[in-house]
Amino acid sequence: MTDANATEPDRSGVSPERRARLLVVLASVLLLIASSAAGYFFGRDLAKRPLEDAQQLIHQLQPQVQKLKKQIDEQSSTLISVQTKLKRVETELSRLKPAKNTYVINSNQSLIIDDGKLTIGVVGPPIINGVTLNINGKQHHAVTGDVFAVTPDPQTKCSIKVQSFDMFQVNINAVCSKAK
Repeated sequence: MTDANATEPDRSGVSPERRARLLVVLASVLLLIASSAAGYFFGRDLAKRPLEDAQQLIHQLQPQVQKLKKQIDEQSSTLISVQTKLKRVETELSRLKPAKNTYVINSNQSLIIDDGKLTIGVVGPPIINGVTLNINGKQHHAVTGDVFAVTPDPQTKCSIKVQSFDMFQVNINAVCSKAK
């Protein structure tokens, strides 16, 4: 064989150099496809393990999550109940604890106010049309909203207002101040 024969086309009409090039290109393409497929399967296998581990961890944690959700629901319910009770107690406390200078006087009871300068008492039980108050020894018939101005001594002026009454007690507001 001579060099001229090496470059001459064979029976198919393709030269041996060209055939060698085609074989190299074909081998390169096959190698590229094989390496891509191997990389794909290897990468899929690498990603599959952490995903399976994560799914297994999720399945393990689901009962704990359910238990914690139930616990949160119970605590929320308890909190709402406690808040409701607290509001009720605050309302009751504000009803029982009178405002400043407000006094509750029961039937046939008296209070001494402003260091003994003012004595207020309820004479008998309150009735539907009013209540009888004894203010520093003087009896007054009163209804809700009545205001009495009293001067126990020249230096002191007092104002007594009937806020409300029922058949057991009278709520009054009594304020004393220095006279001008």
